[in-house]
Amino acid sequence: MAWDLAQQESLSAFAPRSVVRKVKLEATQRLLGDTIALSERAWQEPSRLPGWTRAHVAAHLSRNAEAFVRTVDSVLTGRRGLMYDSDEDRDLAIERGSERSGLELQIDLDTSAGNLNGRFDAVESVPGQLTIEFSPGCFLRSDLLPLARLYEVIIHHVDLDCGFDVTQINPTTARWLLEWTVLAYQAPYGMAVRLVSDSGFTAALGASNSETVISGPDAVLLGWLTGRLNAAEALDLPAQPKLA
Repeated sequence: MAWDLAQQESLSAFAPRSVVRKVKLEATQRLLGDTIALSERAWQEPSRLPGWTRAHVAAHLSRNAEAFVRTVDSVLTGRRGLMYDSDEDRDLAIERGSERSGLELQIDLDTSAGNLNGRFDAVESVPGQLTIEFSPGCFLRSDLLPLARLYEVIIHHVDLDCGFDVTQINPTTARWLLEWTVLAYQAPYGMAVRLVSDSGFTAALGASNSETVISGPDAVLLGWLTGRLNAAEALDLPAQPKLA
């Protein structure tokens, strides 16, 4: 399913690349500040993602940063370069990465994030409206790449289950991430949903004559849509899409 270019243009104007990059750096430092306190045992304990330990989540974040570097390089060279060669290669890299020690995981998180930030410096000179194939068949404006990475950092910080929750996301950032999720989202289990945010953002997902309306703050809607609300936060809402 191709991503709507008009929606991308609107989101780019609402979430300027330079501002998003600053927030991304802050979010990355906050994550690193939490992970450095984890013990070896804690790294191997379950995360919020089914079947993944915290070490799996960290390995995914590091390999994801490298995948973004690949994507940025494709922008700079004008050559097609998808983030991952295949799902199998991606999954194997995460599995091998999860076997590292806590110190190795921390260094990997820090180093890969730093390398990506340097690449984002290089892509600043590229026209924002230039599109790249972000995933097979889905083209993304180059100036939305930092927002896509910010989503990964914040959502997976929640998944690490080390004290950071989706409802703690800054309201402006939550709105950005909600709009990003809607841009790239498939309706949960085929159900039709209308999101109505307290900030004024609305979105219809799925096609049906009868749709479920879900309203609330941006962070709550983001949490519901990504399946990351805790039980108390989701109490009065329809069943969340399941994490996978």
